[in-house]
Amino acid sequence: MKFSKILERFLQLIPVLLGISLIVFFMIELTPGDPVEIMLGDEISTPEQEASLRHEMGLDQPVHFRYYRFISNALVLEFGQSFYHRRPVIDLITERLPATIELTIVAMFIAIFTAVPLGVIAAIKKNSFIDKIATVGALFGVSMPAFWFGLILIMFFSVQFNLLPVSGRITYDLEVPNKTYLLLIDTLILFRLDSFFDALKHILMPALTLGLAMGAVLMRVTRTSMLEVMSQDYIVFAESKGLKRFRIICWHALKNALIPTVTVAALETGSLLGGNMIVETIFGWPGLGRLVVEAIFDRNYPIIQTAVLLYATTYVLMNFIADVLYTFLNPRVSL
Repeated sequence: MKFSKILERFLQLIPVLLGISLIVFFMIELTPGDPVEIMLGDEISTPEQEASLRHEMGLDQPVHFRYYRFISNALVLEFGQSFYHRRPVIDLITERLPATIELTIVAMFIAIFTAVPLGVIAAIKKNSFIDKIATVGALFGVSMPAFWFGLILIMFFSVQFNLLPVSGRITYDLEVPNKTYLLLIDTLILFRLDSFFDALKHILMPALTLGLAMGAVLMRVTRTSMLEVMSQDYIVFAESKGLKRFRIICWHALKNALIPTVTVAALETGSLLGGNMIVETIFGWPGLGRLVVEAIFDRNYPIIQTAVLLYATTYVLMNFIADVLYTFLNPRVSL
């Protein structure tokens, strides 16, 4: 595949991102509620104080001027000040983003390394008891709301059996110096095994909740793809040559069956970032999703706009990566 094709496809993302920024900005602008009134609360204020605060927050400018300023600043990663924290938005997001990235990675690993083997086994053992259990479990995972599954996990593993902590990222009295800002990696680098297992216990339930839907989708895609590949002529030919079943599955069938799975996994990874707001709120996870929920209640426009733009940009880029990967895995497809 030529580099010019990849570059051309990448440049096509620019109008998409501009359209997303426009939608995000004006949707937030049309949201009911005045951040000035919310910040002042029940305090008695004069019109001069309200006007001064509105000017300080930049809300007295025309809408088109605020959008132009938003885009201009976004190009240089300058997203303004948080209305409530009185700190740069980029600082708040960079503080919370590592926790969200770590949660997303763990959820992705749980989903992939559970769903793909189950999908392969279900396809090989078609219509067997294992296949039926896996199919019902996948339907269960797709249908169940994340917040309800999270509450069930808390009720059983935290309240009933007291095996896993309810919230947080690590126990408060365990301080781990930041190396990569990913706790699981930092604890291993520093050989702090007690802190590693404590962080693992904290992340397990949120990651299971977040990865449930992704795992269910990947399992169904893998099973369907494997069933299609196993019926192809080259598989029948390989079996007629007397090749071992394990080799046929791993070296011939699985390699081709994983092409749609890889594509869906890339897209679902982008969706994980958008779906983490509910999960992080339920489990008190100090990530970006929880910050966004707090910002929505506070009408903290700069944080909401920046976070949603980040989510949308990530999803678009994951789509782009999925398209490129697909062309490498399947040379018959071109961008």
